[in-house]
Amino acid sequence: KEETANKYGADQVKIWRRSYDVLPPLLSEDDKRNPKFDELYKGIDNLPLGESLKMCLERAVPYYESIIKPSFVNHDVILIAAHGNSLRSLAKYIENISDEDIVNLEIKTGVLTVYELDDNLNFVRKYELY
Repeated sequence: KEETANKYGADQVKIWRRSYDVLPPLLSEDDKRNPKFDELYKGIDNLPLGESLKMCLERAVPYYESIIKPSFVNHDVILIAAHGNSLRSLAKYIENISDEDIVNLEIKTGVLTVYELDDNLNFVRKYELY
């Protein structure tokens, strides 16, 4: 992050990291951080070399709708632990945060955010546990 900020400026890095539909610079095919070099992703084609929050939301919401929401039938409490961008995309979806306002959402590392939902699984409120 610091190296990128030195190269492009802190404001541009914030736009890439926090905006909804802005794609950051892509990794090169031969970059050692390319997921194709990770054993975990061996055999998976078309791995992205970068991702916007919108792209993350497009992956996370179907999982939320098909796996997490149905789990509330048998459980009152569900814990979701994920990467910050995945959590930001789910928060955007659950709280109906606008594309413009999502840039201001901070997910604090190591702090639990509790979401209360109504009987129809609609957002009611959230609070943090320290």
